[in-house]
Amino acid sequence: MTLARVPDEIYAVLADLDRPCFVVDREGMAVTGDERAARAAGSRVLAAAPPVAPDRLGSASFRRDHGVRHAYMAGAMANGIASVPLVTAMARAGFLASYGAASNAPATVDAALADISRQAGGAPFACNLIHSPSEPALERSTVDLCLRHGVRCVEASAFLDLTPQIVRYRVLGLRRGPDGAVRTGHRVIAKVSRAEVAERFIRPAPEPILHDLVAAGEITAEQADLARRVPMADDVTAEADSGGHTDRRPLAVLLPELLRVRDALQAELRYRHPVRVGAAGGIGTPEAAFAAFALGAAYVVTGSINQAAVESGQSPAVKRLLAAADVTDCEMAPSSDMFELGVDVQVLKRGTMFPGRAKKLYELYRACGGIDDIPSAQRAELETRIFRRPLDEVWRDTVDYFSDRDPAQIERAEGDPKRRMALVFRWYLGLSSRWSMAGEAGRAPDYQVWCGPAMGAFNSWAAGSRLAPVENRHVAELAAQIMRGAAFHSRVAGLRFAGVRLPARGTAYRPVPASDPASDPVSGPESAAVLEGSPR
Repeated sequence: MTLARVPDEIYAVLADLDRPCFVVDREGMAVTGDERAARAAGSRVLAAAPPVAPDRLGSASFRRDHGVRHAYMAGAMANGIASVPLVTAMARAGFLASYGAASNAPATVDAALADISRQAGGAPFACNLIHSPSEPALERSTVDLCLRHGVRCVEASAFLDLTPQIVRYRVLGLRRGPDGAVRTGHRVIAKVSRAEVAERFIRPAPEPILHDLVAAGEITAEQADLARRVPMADDVTAEADSGGHTDRRPLAVLLPELLRVRDALQAELRYRHPVRVGAAGGIGTPEAAFAAFALGAAYVVTGSINQAAVESGQSPAVKRLLAAADVTDCEMAPSSDMFELGVDVQVLKRGTMFPGRAKKLYELYRACGGIDDIPSAQRAELETRIFRRPLDEVWRDTVDYFSDRDPAQIERAEGDPKRRMALVFRWYLGLSSRWSMAGEAGRAPDYQVWCGPAMGAFNSWAAGSRLAPVENRHVAELAAQIMRGAAFHSRVAGLRFAGVRLPARGTAYRPVPASDPASDPVSGPESAAVLEGSPR
């Protein structure tokens, strides 16, 4: 075998993930890549890196329980941006993906779940269940639809506390196995950014909610008893600096914190199957995925980067904006679903004026008691530049919208001018994401695009490769490249931790051209399995 000395040769050895490699010190003399032969020849082996398969990264139980090949998940993106084609493509490739049910009408979610169930060919998938404090009927509807279509996993997001609907979904899937152990037919992956919320999902379902569900006939007394023996979630995802709902917490701080919470509760509760903790937010490159696994993540979750994928429900115009984004092109803005609570979401600021306009609406909401209290000059500006129509007309559209979707919203606004104002402002906040998905040219300044810095990081990594153009970004290939790159960087890290000095160009993972296997350095002629190196 050939001795690797220059960066490209070193890269070829490290990228050959199926074979071990050895770093030897032989003063430039050629030595074999076989460790025993190297030692017999008098070479000093400085370090070794074992084979690393991408589908062995992360938790084996995650892969087994969810029925997937990789400990990797494409997280939900609302409005169906995490679309039927996206979820189906990921499921067929052995990855878990969550359909973006949030903000979609029940009929749309119903049709989407039916399509995924049919097209995925039995492969596992998940559906997003977002906490909707302003629209509780939607939360219930999503659970009903998941039960109707036999969806075996939901990704619970934006929860501040447990609700009867997430508990109902979890508990209705419980049964007693032949050995007396509890079997969980409905899996829950809870995306959280706070330790106290993680604890609620790691503990069993709250007694008051179980009591009320039994009294209402929505679960049985036996199911309630089984619920006291299992956690509310199988998996808790540490959501760091992500797009959409986020606290923008550093993953290196949040993930270890949640792992400590999990370990302390496991010592107390002694579950048969401990809750797994995964990582999301900022995962857009192989290095980031490897870092998450190195910190102890059972699995990784991507989001922002999938918006620019061919299969996503985002418009071509927005995909081009996303493909041009830098890591600094994100900003926080008021959310539509939690507007009254002052909750923000992280969005793209490049190429859109949405963040500033949304903040203006929230400032007016805080300062005024209702639409009629808005100063005339400011109201005129709203109607001309943001809404582009009279606010009274917007209110009539809002009434029509909620009359079909959630009539209680209109009932609560009767006699409450401030709530009426909130619903009118939410008209703009809600439609802004729809305008971006439709690529409505006349509304380009108002596009709301949920996005985190992972998008810019991915663009930087993919620059100059076949993944740079959006038309080449297929979601399953992005997942495969990131997992393969994470495995590559695990070998690099192992050698560095052993004190080996490696050239930068030989240790930067490059996307493998899926359409041109001959140009893949891993699949070419037999590559060297020996690196020549020196200790630091």
